[in-house]
Amino acid sequence: MEHIELFFKSIFIDNMVFATFLGMCSYLAVSKKVSTAVGLGAAVIFVLAITVPLNWLLDQYLLQPGALTWLGEEFADYDLSFLSFIMFIATIATMVQLVEIVVEKFSPALYNSLGIFLPLIAVNCAILGGSLFMQSREIATLGLAFNYGVSSGIGWFLAILAIAAIREKIRYSNVPPALRGLGITFIITGLMAIGFMSFGGMLTGGDEEEAPVEETTVKVEEPKKDSEQEKVVANNIKVNE
Repeated sequence: MEHIELFFKSIFIDNMVFATFLGMCSYLAVSKKVSTAVGLGAAVIFVLAITVPLNWLLDQYLLQPGALTWLGEEFADYDLSFLSFIMFIATIATMVQLVEIVVEKFSPALYNSLGIFLPLIAVNCAILGGSLFMQSREIATLGLAFNYGVSSGIGWFLAILAIAAIREKIRYSNVPPALRGLGITFIITGLMAIGFMSFGGMLTGGDEEEAPVEETTVKVEEPKKDSEQEKVVANNIKVNE
């Protein structure tokens, strides 16, 4: 259940583009055609699926305070968290270089259409954001880290694919001159963000269980019998006399 919840939340509710607006440069620049959007989106999924688990391993066994205890007790006090950005970016740059080589080898047309934006995945804030969010959310296992990387990539892929399909259609629409180009694109992106954010709460897990109400009992003294009351009154009269 935890894997399924993380998967759908990362795609719809915590979408990289619509929830945190990361990776907007590539999102706006490469979304003019569906074919190039599909290629770049697939590359982002691949890079996130590889870099997030790798950076999770680096964070767990190298960067966190006390992560080096597997080397010996004398390394228990070491804290290399200040190297997080450098290590994460190095891992991302390596994977992006691998993707660039593979795309150039097997799809030269896609490589030429993506142009400079393919190597710019290395500095795409959505890619680095995936690793940093993984770290800040304290994802517990390698499987969840891989799940988060794949689902975040799919969310970014759906975002750029949707806007590319819409931009191809609005070329033939009567858009006001002042809004043509990036203007109408930003408006559509905002409306799509509202639509995706409407999924918030779909995986809340149901209503919270109500806390049990403690029963309080109040002891009520039973009224004294008439005979006992009469005796008390008689004794009071004798005392007064």
